Amino acid sequence: MSISPFFQELRSAYQAELDDLNSDSEGHYILDKRLAEKRKELGFLLQMLDLNPEMVAVVLHQAFEFHEPELMDHFITLDADDLLSWDAVSEGIRIAAWAQPMVDQILAEPVGAWFMSVAAALEYMHGTPMRSSAQSSDADADEDLENVERGDQPEQDEEREAREREEAGNAWMVEQGFDSKE
Repeated sequence: MSISPFFQELRSAYQAELDDLNSDSEGHYILDKRLAEKRKELGFLLQMLDLNPEMVAVVLHQAFEFHEPELMDHFITLDADDLLSWDAVSEGIRIAAWAQPMVDQILAEPVGAWFMSVAAALEYMHGTPMRSSAQSSDADADEDLENVERGDQPEQDEEREAREREEAGNAWMVEQGFDSKE
């Protein structure tokens, strides 16, 4: 399975957002507390649905139960312009009861249905191992070898891009009146 560049980028940013919320400066686990705070701020966060969906999608962390993984496997291969509708995606998803009021609030927004599809995909990718080393194909191994031989460093590029996205998100939050994360 190949993940589209659109979802690869968002997946990294979503994971970084969850990692950032996971612990405090002393290393104590505080994800549940921070998610509860974010969920209370949903009204404000709605303005970021289409610009920074990964920053809002965390409010729905662990809200989805996926009954049709094949549908989600297909969905995450699609580019941003080709995404399935929320109605199509939601056929294979059960929403946790605690999250339903937030989902209703999100769906009332102009880009709410698009965001819900993206949020479901982010949570699906977060909770699903995309590929184990035992499942890697020979073609992938050959491509990886070629990348090493050419000196390509895709992992470093992903880290750099994730860092740049985080910096851009931080700058945007500062523009909105929040304190800098740094």
